[in-house]
Amino acid sequence: MTNQITVNNLSVSYYGKEVVKDVHFNFGEGSLIGILGPNGAGKSTLVKAILGLIPTKSGEVKIEDQPIDNMRKRISYVPQRSNIDWDFPIVVRDTVLLGTYPKLGLFRRPKKADKEWAMECLKKVGMEAYAKNQIGELSGGQQQRVFLARALAQKADYFFLDEPFVGIDVSSEEVIINILKDLRDSGKTIFVVHHDLTKVQEYFNELILINKELYGAGPVTDVFKEDIMGKAYNAKFSLSGNLGVGV
Repeated sequence: MTNQITVNNLSVSYYGKEVVKDVHFNFGEGSLIGILGPNGAGKSTLVKAILGLIPTKSGEVKIEDQPIDNMRKRISYVPQRSNIDWDFPIVVRDTVLLGTYPKLGLFRRPKKADKEWAMECLKKVGMEAYAKNQIGELSGGQQQRVFLARALAQKADYFFLDEPFVGIDVSSEEVIINILKDLRDSGKTIFVVHHDLTKVQEYFNELILINKELYGAGPVTDVFKEDIMGKAYNAKFSLSGNLGVGV
């Protein structure tokens, strides 16, 4: 398994209460991984802990046998839309251009080639016509496409997206998932915090299932099973009808 990302016994506590407990998994290149679990399960917390954005109680994260801090230029993170200041006065083109900054180095300004690359990334998500619009003028789906374009501009190998399909239109969701599948097929590793169980088998080839603790990590066919999903969600679950009445 190449381009391996490994998480060992990762735990996070808030005010003495454990919210993520002893999570462990490893995935290789060419993986599109859905992170599933009920509300409050710790999905977003897990992503932030992996990326070192919040303190951890214990555990270790390595990418290609390197500490996460050594790999930051090769990692792209798209947070939840609710965590972004959409009133910040920046146009779409410049938002995407920010994705080129991690590899520019200190005190270097984007050059013509960087600006052309940013526009190319906007074209990939179908948003080139909005390059001069303020980011706050866009719909939710358009904003999410722009932030994916920014991630693409970074030329990362590892992508982490937190609930990218929440509150967006169907066409934007289709554009985004198709790009993520293309990234997977080109050997990238993508983690997606996800909530719509009806699309799990269509979207992902690997899953992480948590509810504070880990219930499964691996191929969709191994994790997306009625007994495992039912335990994690504390509800009746069927592959045809998904969640039923809580038990």
